[in-house]
Amino acid sequence: MTTYIRSLTAALALALTTMVTVFPTPATAASKLQIDSDVDVAMQQLYESTPLARMLAKEAKAILLFPKVLKMGFIVGVQGGNGALREQGMTVGYYNTVSASYGLQAGIQEFGYALFFMSDSALRYLKNSGGWEIGVGPSVVVVDAGVAKSLTTTTARKEIYAFIFSQKGLMAGLGLQGTKVTRIDPD
Repeated sequence: MTTYIRSLTAALALALTTMVTVFPTPATAASKLQIDSDVDVAMQQLYESTPLARMLAKEAKAILLFPKVLKMGFIVGVQGGNGALREQGMTVGYYNTVSASYGLQAGIQEFGYALFFMSDSALRYLKNSGGWEIGVGPSVVVVDAGVAKSLTTTTARKEIYAFIFSQKGLMAGLGLQGTKVTRIDPD
């Protein structure tokens, strides 16, 4: 058991070191201009590949989009990236997403994800929290092919809908549970 605890501690230390080294922190985040440019491109890609996203955007109070999230891992996994919160098409804030996980995983992958805030209370929760952990607070529904077939603006009654898109690379176990979202102030 002691060997297991030492191994786990070493793996977590490696994950945290990798996260700090590889993923942007508020002090080294990409510029506002670069994040906005990446978000514009990613938003267009999402709308072209997923018509439901364009439909929900018309009803959403705001959209938080992370255009490039890098996930890598071997037993211990880390992921992170920067994005922008948009209300009525205008950027109103910049955010960082980061998570670490432990388990059977190996590989590297880049993807984007968008969170469509459908209620004022969910949006307030994001703005008022010092850092929001997805899975705690407002309910999030990840939209996959099954959900997309039955969802319309009439049936969209959840607080937040998540779309994962533009996946590149090989990595099993992609998810958002446990991901921390924090407001940043890039240059």
